[in-house]
Amino acid sequence: MDRDRDDTPAANQPVDVLRDSNLKASIWRNEADKGPFFATTFARTYKDEDGQYRDTHSFVGSDLLKLSELARKAYDRTTALRREEREQAREASDGRDEARRAEFKEQRSAGVQKEKPRGQQR
Repeated sequence: MDRDRDDTPAANQPVDVLRDSNLKASIWRNEADKGPFFATTFARTYKDEDGQYRDTHSFVGSDLLKLSELARKAYDRTTALRREEREQAREASDGRDEARRAEFKEQRSAGVQKEKPRGQQR
């Protein structure tokens, strides 16, 4: 079975693929100690003598201008992906902060209810 046509997702697939004719930029999400980051690989697709599509990472002179424009688009896309990651992390953090505040208020109000006001203690 052709791996490219299999419906089951691979363990690590690109988050986006940008194309310009037979050139492509694949953007990958990776995890590191300092958090996620994005890396981009470039390839040129061609048909071999058996009619099978293959990728190479070698480019001819006429590909270079298209490759530079594709690199610019990949830069813009990775910038947007990083921004989305930061926003999602901020939203998750805000949700955790709200939950902590609610829990603190609940614990504090429960503690206040258990204690008698100072004027009533005798």
